[in-house]
Amino acid sequence: MIWESPAFLWLLLLIPAAIAGIWWYGKKTEEQRSKYFSKDLFKKLQKGFWPLGDRIKMISLFVGLSLLVLAVAGPKVGTEVREVKRQGVDLLVALDLSSSMNAEDVKPSRLEKAKYEISRLVDRLKGDRVGLIIFTGDAYLQAPMTLDYSALRLFLNIADTDQMPTSTTDFSAAMETALRAYNATEDEQSATDAAKVLLIISDGENHGDSYSEALTQLNENNISVYTLGIGTRAGSTIPIYNDDSGNLIGYKRDKEGKVITTRLQPEVLRDIAQQGEGEYYEIRGGNEGIDSFLGRLDELQQGEFASQEYADFKNQYQWLAGAGLVFLLVSMVLNNYRKS
Repeated sequence: MIWESPAFLWLLLLIPAAIAGIWWYGKKTEEQRSKYFSKDLFKKLQKGFWPLGDRIKMISLFVGLSLLVLAVAGPKVGTEVREVKRQGVDLLVALDLSSSMNAEDVKPSRLEKAKYEISRLVDRLKGDRVGLIIFTGDAYLQAPMTLDYSALRLFLNIADTDQMPTSTTDFSAAMETALRAYNATEDEQSATDAAKVLLIISDGENHGDSYSEALTQLNENNISVYTLGIGTRAGSTIPIYNDDSGNLIGYKRDKEGKVITTRLQPEVLRDIAQQGEGEYYEIRGGNEGIDSFLGRLDELQQGEFASQEYADFKNQYQWLAGAGLVFLLVSMVLNNYRKS
């Protein structure tokens, strides 16, 4: 479902405010009434009055108004599923979630800057299938390759260093996961001529096994590996924040108790890109890193992808408007009954 005029949905916030105002007015009226009428006298004055009807009247009023607001916003529902074909490449993004990505030598932090750049990348994709891998010493396919960019953004937003079981980095784990993801895609969908790309975003600190064997397997399967470095050569400490308050409580230390300084390791990332038949870029203060990678993507061989999407969207406001008018009519009838 999509909305033709979603701005009108903000009017729904007025409904709770109106309910609160009416409740407050009712309490004040009751306090004033108690000064002039005893409970017994007021019960006699209420003879023939239907208290439940008053509640039904108010509920009908607000339900009717809510439905009319939704109708004005113009809900559109796809009435037909069509196969949509697009041209693009296959892209897997591997995001490093090791603790060093919490360093703040790149503002607001290496991880948040990386997520922002991935989001910018997705915004500028046109017909490419994209998936997301998160990794430290282990690696997981967070989002399989898809043309549904909104779904991938949801997985990207929740990516955090706290969700991984280890805090070190092993590039071979990310590469092996990427290989399995590509093999699974070929099994499930017809193969295309699209270029296969793995983009690794990291500060380059590798604590795992040698990645040469994993890179060889990627090369044999025609998967190019590009790397995007984030961080500074001067380095930074790794802050530790309280989970509840968000206050800084210290900095990460090594086994000897010394404060750790983490630095960008471009040599490692350059070596991966060179062996992986890709290129190395860096995320600095500007946007040149991700922009350069996007320019390279446009030069790669494009393939044709097909996906099932809802089409032929039709406005369904009339159903909501009709129901809203019925509820308002009920409210008006009960209001006239109360007056009589």
